[in-house]
Amino acid sequence: MVDIAKRVYDHNWKFDTIVRSLLDTDFYKILMAQTVFRRHRDVKVEFSLINRSPDVPMARLIDEGELREQLDHIRSLSLSRGESTWLRGNTFYGKRWMFGPDFMEWFEGLRLPPYHLERRGDQYELTFEGAWPEVMMWEVPALAVLMELRGRAVLKGMGQFELQVLYARAMARLWEKIERLRPLERLAIADFGTRRRHSFLWQDWCVQAMLEGLGPRFTGTSNCLIAMRREVEAIGTNAHELPMVYAALAGRGGDDAALAAAPYRVLDDWRKDYDGNLLIVLPDTFSSAAFFARAPEWLAGWTGVRIDSGDPFAAAEAVIEWWKAHGQNPKEKRIIFSDGLDVDLIGRLHAAFAHRVTLSFGWGTLLTNDFRGLAGDALAPFSLVCKAVGAEGLPTVKLSDNPVKATGEPAEVERYRRVFGVGAQQPMAVTV
Repeated sequence: MVDIAKRVYDHNWKFDTIVRSLLDTDFYKILMAQTVFRRHRDVKVEFSLINRSPDVPMARLIDEGELREQLDHIRSLSLSRGESTWLRGNTFYGKRWMFGPDFMEWFEGLRLPPYHLERRGDQYELTFEGAWPEVMMWEVPALAVLMELRGRAVLKGMGQFELQVLYARAMARLWEKIERLRPLERLAIADFGTRRRHSFLWQDWCVQAMLEGLGPRFTGTSNCLIAMRREVEAIGTNAHELPMVYAALAGRGGDDAALAAAPYRVLDDWRKDYDGNLLIVLPDTFSSAAFFARAPEWLAGWTGVRIDSGDPFAAAEAVIEWWKAHGQNPKEKRIIFSDGLDVDLIGRLHAAFAHRVTLSFGWGTLLTNDFRGLAGDALAPFSLVCKAVGAEGLPTVKLSDNPVKATGEPAEVERYRRVFGVGAQQPMAVTV
């Protein structure tokens, strides 16, 4: 096990790679990339950094030269032979050869495309443009770099003993959380914390702690590199990016009917591409209520639903009622909670739903980056995202079940609200 405090102190913050591999990303990015490569490889997209916490002055905390060094290093990475073998031959979700030879040949030759970085006041404007399957692979490593550089800036001034105490306290905090989770029967929980982690080494330590503390109730990690090295399940399916880009392309020229159908076309393509595997619905891109109101009958037969915004209790109740209305038994279905989780909320959700559905938790930032109060607020996690903001020159939109998370040009946001029939929504604080 790496002595993280000693490692932090000894290297004195000379260039030390943050992203070590193209596999240091979330599993769902690679799954989505295969669908995009096969169906939309020539679509041009733009991704952009969005800091939802403007009180965190990224450009004052992070040296631009250090940031460029890390981003340039990522552009030099490619899959190693061992990494390619793991993807080609491993069993994921019980299926061998999840990734086809056409996609793997492309992925093995991939180098990430150029980036554009510019300082705007106290923030950085970081954007990526180009072919969709290439550009989309920037999202997770870019976020990981920015989060870790911010942490390094804070840790730089700490002494050896101060660092040892800081990490000892953080380790004790996580272990106390694990001990609180142990009594939960039939718990199934995975690490979803790559994009806003404190550091790679810390995420890896958290995964090891979860493995020892929870055993088989820890179901895996979204991080492919850690999953490969620790021999645990790689966890993930799909994300908001797919319906956002599909909808932007479908709605061009004012075609509202095609726009309204886009979220279901995404999932129809998905089930075909993965032969009836990975059948988890993420409904909240343009509001979950709107999604389920128009959802085709075949979606009710899917394995489960991931809840990623809004009131999780109300959302789960709505999903259960939707299943019942379509003749499905909720006890044979899975709900995955993945928004803003920490131990208290996990416990409450488990108490409310574990006896009614098959329950899973994707635990993110407050697993891999809970340093709140350990260096004042200087290491407290904050909300940083990297989203698709355009496709073929057309703006993308995300409405979410929490209007605070909505992204897009105001006129387009209003159009989407009209097309999808989204009424009043209750704003909720976005912690991470």
